Amino acid sequence: MLDIKFLRENPELVKENIRKKFQDRKLPMVDEAIALDQKRREGQAEADNLRNEKNKISKEIGRLMAAGDKEGAEEVKKKVAEFSARLKELEQEAPVVEEELRKIMLVIPNIIDPSVPIGKDDSENVEVQRFGEPVVPSFEVPYHTDIMSRFAGIDLDAARRVAGNGFYYLVGDIARLHSAILTYARDFMIGKGFTYCIPPFMIRSDVVTGVMSFDEMESMMYKIEGEDLYLIGTSEHSMIGRFIDEMIDESSLPLTLTSYPPCFRKEKGAHGLEERGVYRIHQFEKQEMIVICKPEDSMDWFHKMYGYTVEMFRSMDIPVRTLECCSGDLADLKVKSIDVEAWSPRQQKYFEVGSCSNLGDAQARRLRIRVKGEDGQKYLAHTLNNTVVAPPRMLIAFLENNLCEDGSVKIPEVLRPYMGGKEVLVPTV
Repeated sequence: MLDIKFLRENPELVKENIRKKFQDRKLPMVDEAIALDQKRREGQAEADNLRNEKNKISKEIGRLMAAGDKEGAEEVKKKVAEFSARLKELEQEAPVVEEELRKIMLVIPNIIDPSVPIGKDDSENVEVQRFGEPVVPSFEVPYHTDIMSRFAGIDLDAARRVAGNGFYYLVGDIARLHSAILTYARDFMIGKGFTYCIPPFMIRSDVVTGVMSFDEMESMMYKIEGEDLYLIGTSEHSMIGRFIDEMIDESSLPLTLTSYPPCFRKEKGAHGLEERGVYRIHQFEKQEMIVICKPEDSMDWFHKMYGYTVEMFRSMDIPVRTLECCSGDLADLKVKSIDVEAWSPRQQKYFEVGSCSNLGDAQARRLRIRVKGEDGQKYLAHTLNNTVVAPPRMLIAFLENNLCEDGSVKIPEVLRPYMGGKEVLVPTV
């Protein structure tokens, strides 16, 4: 969410940013917000003036009564009553105007970084760099659920009977591999100096609107019926929400946290063949990272954070690339975002396994997360988030890239301590 003062002083810049995001339908909102802001400020000024005048003339009533001027006192009382009536109107109108303004400001997108490529949608995202050599094996790589089935490691039919489509049972070595990757990711991030945290898996509506756009909320979040609670779609929501209404001492920055959550998402929309199995599901687990820092440090942290994800995937022999999200693919709160994509030998292309985002001060403004500087000045923090790893989708990349021709799966050295020392998984079916 933008600062209303910034919008008021830079309306054309805000409109140009909206055009860059191909959201022309929102252009009228800029003028609407300015008009509402003007109305709000004029109403506040009038109310302040009325209170001052009311206080001044109220003192006259006692003086006039003491002087025996009852008629004069009655006239002053009438004026006080008029001021009081108008004040009541203004006080009733103020929260209505404030709420209308807030609704519009929540929808106007954040200002994107000048380095963001301009494009309408994800088809115009830009490859930044590749890490590792993509390999296409001489043998056929089966669909990921077929690989898992060879290890008696997945049961989608039972999951459909129990919970419906978009759920799964992972079993045996595949389930152990899933947990091993998460545990390794946790220790990897602790080794980078991040503090491990397990957050609440539900959050209240004021936190939801503080961390994401309405479009994201509608397409992602599951609401608990009869409660002011939502299941999290990512731990970023509850991790950033932890600092709602807090004043953080500058000396404690940056705050670097890594978290484990189960995640729940509606995942609306049609899905093709490659998005079946465990690619696009309603329930999954992640290891994530967030950073809360000073504004001048946020871009440095942005590059460090997605670099950690690249490093971790490469440690498991998985080729990856980074892909810069174009303007039209950025969620409204984001200043800049880079996806990490893993190589799929079966599809012979890359697919998304993580996303790193710099949100500037947008979440901090919505959640009122402020920093007190050494000079006593107060300012809004910058917030960033990034996926370390998100199995079971990550399992697809892992299994395909470590599959051998005989159907066995190599276990990279970094994972072996988490797999009881196993160097290879051997099919059981």
